[in-house]
Amino acid sequence: MKSSRIFEAHLTRRRFLIAAAAIGLLPATARRLWAELGADQLALLEKSEYVYISSTRQDGTLGEPAEIWFFMHEGDLFVGTRPDSWRVKRIGWGRPQAKIWIGKRDGPSYRAMGTIEKDPALQAKLFDVYGKKYPKGWKKWESSFREGFEDGTRVLVRYRASTEQQG
Repeated sequence: MKSSRIFEAHLTRRRFLIAAAAIGLLPATARRLWAELGADQLALLEKSEYVYISSTRQDGTLGEPAEIWFFMHEGDLFVGTRPDSWRVKRIGWGRPQAKIWIGKRDGPSYRAMGTIEKDPALQAKLFDVYGKKYPKGWKKWESSFREGFEDGTRVLVRYRASTEQQG
């Protein structure tokens, strides 16, 4: 009985999102993400604990997907990471294209473009969301994230869904 109520709630939410998108009630950023991903992928992103991100190598192939915590804000996906990570290096080298798998390495995926964000308000958003989304892990990693954003050993990367072709 419980699973049928959950399924019904999912269908109701999905119908609402479809209707809202169709009549223009979603904000522009959400409409853009909706157009790129669709309802099923958006719902999966909402409930997923991890994403797996592959950045684009010099030869155009994708690197090994890395499991990472994330949060969604205004239709974009954000991660906090080391500035010496491949994803950040490749953005700096002019290769911002990435592929993001939702929930598992072989899950649904989409293409995205990465940029480095330096907005302290977005960093604060990361702290808030991670504290709620990852309560056990956050206890262990919170000081590392906070100190890292202060001293530059962590950066914030924004991934925006993209239809741009990549290898």
